[in-house]
Amino acid sequence: MSVTELFNLAGKTAIITGGGRGLGAHIAEAYAESGANVILCSRKIDACKEKSEELMQRFDIDALAFECDISKQEDVKKVVEATVEHFGRIDILVNNSGATWGAPVIEMPFEAWEKVINVNITGTYLMSLEVGKIMIQQKQGKIINLASVAGFGGSDPTVMNTIGYNTSKGAVMTFTKDLAVKWGEYNIKVNAIAPGFFPTKMSKGLLDKGGDKILAGTPLNRFGKDEDIKGAALFLASRASDFVTGDILRVDGGSSAYA
Repeated sequence: MSVTELFNLAGKTAIITGGGRGLGAHIAEAYAESGANVILCSRKIDACKEKSEELMQRFDIDALAFECDISKQEDVKKVVEATVEHFGRIDILVNNSGATWGAPVIEMPFEAWEKVINVNITGTYLMSLEVGKIMIQQKQGKIINLASVAGFGGSDPTVMNTIGYNTSKGAVMTFTKDLAVKWGEYNIKVNAIAPGFFPTKMSKGLLDKGGDKILAGTPLNRFGKDEDIKGAALFLASRASDFVTGDILRVDGGSSAYA
């Protein structure tokens, strides 16, 4: 098999949660350019529709958009059922949707904590559960969870005062490893990407406030670029990573190397 074939996703079907913007949109672009049909879903359907239409125009692929609150099982089931009805299978799932909240621990509202946990942990579980049922029948699949370098341990509160987010991303890493062990017998590979700091709508306030400190602690002395997340996500979705499972791929410019 040629190297080009190893990274070719032609004919594959990929669901990307939160695929209408940010890192999810970059991942969707990478998959579409590599030949995959993509399904984008989030609570904000307009962004997903706009992105899916753009991808169909730019690349010779099919794309769908759905409104979905990933913390609600019925929403998740509808997306999975509609995807299977349209495409017949699901080859790749990217659990990208996420939520965060910045506040000192004693000032964080319980509702904020609950929202972050429900989206980042429960949502990842529910999507994996429903898609996993299809992948188990297929005896094949790739699940890619978006973790974060914030999940490896404590973070400077002057930069990231986000205990709910950090906690949830640490849980996503453990979930990834355990699911990889549980579903290896079905030829389902489960991995995670732990991004460092990328300029997105979610991270804008954090980077505006603590960008200099973040760069000072990043050996490559820059923030992540679109192509950085695209390459990592394509590797984990393609045949190039068929012997990789239970891994946490750090895409952080070396910032976690200090730990």
